[in-house]
Amino acid sequence: MRIRIVDAFTDRPFAGNPAGVLLLDAFPEDDWLQKVALEVNHAETAFAHRLPEGGEADWALRWFTPATEVAMCGHATLATAHVLRTTGAHEGPVRFATRSGVLIASPAGDGAITLDFPTAPLTAVDVPDGVARALGTEPRTAYDTGANVGDLVLELADEKTVRGLAPDHKALAAYSARGIIATARAEDPSRGYDFVSRCFFPNVGIDEDPVTGSAHTALAPCWSERLGRPDLTGLQASARSGLVRTGLRGDRTLLTGHAVTVIEGDLLV
Repeated sequence: MRIRIVDAFTDRPFAGNPAGVLLLDAFPEDDWLQKVALEVNHAETAFAHRLPEGGEADWALRWFTPATEVAMCGHATLATAHVLRTTGAHEGPVRFATRSGVLIASPAGDGAITLDFPTAPLTAVDVPDGVARALGTEPRTAYDTGANVGDLVLELADEKTVRGLAPDHKALAAYSARGIIATARAEDPSRGYDFVSRCFFPNVGIDEDPVTGSAHTALAPCWSERLGRPDLTGLQASARSGLVRTGLRGDRTLLTGHAVTVIEGDLLV
């Protein structure tokens, strides 16, 4: 079967967040899926198969990190929609049946793809004792993101602080189900983004994720409320970096970005 590596939330190779993508006839045993994800060894590998016509979704979709299956993944969904479009396997908007419900990916004429995801229900919480020591700086505020995302959002003093983080990844694992989203307002919005973030997910085997679509379902309501606009652009300031355009639509969040296929080959097992 064909396996592809796709860089998501970028319009150029070797940036954004890489994901493995496999289109299957059906899902094999979970153990096999997990072994393939470990072999690919990117933040997520997406597995999809076509569903019968007439149902609520067109394709079934699952995501695995090298360590475990996850309930939601934005960049690997974008990568899968990109593969379906560029290979001709599916035309137009595609509905994915996932553990987070039906998620829709809609291609645009310029090659961008917009994902329709559930908005994370943000709940203000006290900054946990010890998290400042693990992160390396004192957060201003903290938010729980609910079960689907499973992260703790921490607002930091400024963009420079976010970019300069060098956290204790092992210690961060104690503070949320999946990980920590560190964020701040953009220092200079004229550079093309409104807020900046970094994401650390030690509990699913990812010390730092390059560009995280699912995190932006929490970042969108967080920053739209502060900045007074529903449509924003976030920069995830990892070593690979990437831009996510967000559109807050009540209980849904639109995530828009590009993707580039960088590797295509045969899986021989």
